[in-house]
Amino acid sequence: KIASGKVREIYEIDAQSLLFVATDRISAYDVIMKNGVPQKGALLTLMTAHWFNLFKEKIPDLKTHLLSASVPASIASSLPAEVSNQLRLRTMHVRRLKVLPLESIVRGYITGSAWSEYKKTGTVHGIAMPKGLQESQKLEKPLWTPSTKAEVGDKDENISPEEATKIVGEKYAKKIEELSLKVYQIARDYAAERGIIIADTKFEFGLDVDTDEVILVDEVLTPDSSRFWPADKYELGKSQDSFDKQYLRDWLTKEGLKGKDGVEMTDAVVKETAK
Repeated sequence: KIASGKVREIYEIDAQSLLFVATDRISAYDVIMKNGVPQKGALLTLMTAHWFNLFKEKIPDLKTHLLSASVPASIASSLPAEVSNQLRLRTMHVRRLKVLPLESIVRGYITGSAWSEYKKTGTVHGIAMPKGLQESQKLEKPLWTPSTKAEVGDKDENISPEEATKIVGEKYAKKIEELSLKVYQIARDYAAERGIIIADTKFEFGLDVDTDEVILVDEVLTPDSSRFWPADKYELGKSQDSFDKQYLRDWLTKEGLKGKDGVEMTDAVVKETAK
C-alpha cells in the first residue's frame, strides 16, 4: 500500500500502474467519519467507470487514467477468495501519473461555499458575479472555480483561476479548465435527460510526463465529488434536496459537529445518506 486517502486505499501494482480500492468511508468538511455507509465504495467505483466509458465515446481526445474496473489478472489469481470478494466492484486499475495539485471544480449553479462567498463579497472564488443572484440559481454559463488540493486532514481552499495558474503554470491551468468545462457540459446534458441537475462537481487531473498530456484521474461525478439535485424538486432561492453528502453536512452543522474529529453517524443518518 502506498497511500490512504479519505475514501480510497492506493496500492502499487508495478512502476506504471496502481490499484485504487474504494472503501465505505465517508468524509464531510474534510473530516472522515468514524463509521461508513454500506456499499458506498462499490457505488462510487461503478459510477466512475460508467462516466469514463461515456466520455471515451463523447470526447475522443480526452484521456483518463482508467485501465480497467477490476483487479489485474496477474494478481487476481493469487488472491484468497475472501479478499477477491471484498475487492469486487470496488477496484480500479489505473495508470500511474504525476498528480497536478489542484481540485478542478465546475459550478453550473450557485450553492454551497460559492453561495456563502457571493453573499459576503459578490464574488465566487474571487470572480466578480452579476448582482442579484439567488441561492441555487443557474449560472449564465458554467464557471471554473479551482481549489487547492490539501493533504488528508487538511482543508482544501477555494482559489481564483489566477492563483491556480501560479500553482500549475498557465499551460496546464488552461488545459485543466478547458477539459473540466467540456466534461461537465457532457455530464450535465446526460444527467438532465434523466431528471438530474448536476449543480457542481470536482475533477482531478494528472500529467503523463512522457507525452506532456493532461489526463482525467481519480473518481468522477459521484455523490462524493458532486451535487446532484432531482430536477422535479428544484426551487430557486433555497437549498435543494440532494443525492449526495448534503444530508450528512446538514446534520453535522445542526448538531454542532462540523469539522470535529471522531464523529460517529447515527443509524438514521447512515440510512438517509445511503439513500
